[in-house]
Amino acid sequence: VQLQASGGGLVQAGGSLRLSCAVSGRTFSNYAMGWFRQAPGKEREFVAAISGSGFSTYYAGSAKGRFTISRDNAKNTVYLQMNSLKPEDTAVYYCAATRFGGSIATLSVSGVYDYWGQGTLVTVSS
Repeated sequence: VQLQASGGGLVQAGGSLRLSCAVSGRTFSNYAMGWFRQAPGKEREFVAAISGSGFSTYYAGSAKGRFTISRDNAKNTVYLQMNSLKPEDTAVYYCAATRFGGSIATLSVSGVYDYWGQGTLVTVSS
């Protein structure tokens, strides 16, 4: 399985970005997907996750109400729509895939993911 994240860039505070993660190599709908981020000098943290069907989603508190995760299984792509961006959202954003079939909340744990993309940088200026 290969993951290719894209869509990062420089945006002003209050602006929006949509990240994409294209997945190849296996049946996409068999994989739950997650977005994580890592800011300079900080540990990688969970942002959002979505089940293989797309029916269930889960968000970190910092993302709830501002970010939306979605997927298009016909296009083998998962998205992260980010609105009302803040300078503290500045980070490298990574997408990840897992066949783990547990509770949606468990998808907040980075260790359950089998495959990771290369990351895309999001910079939010104040």
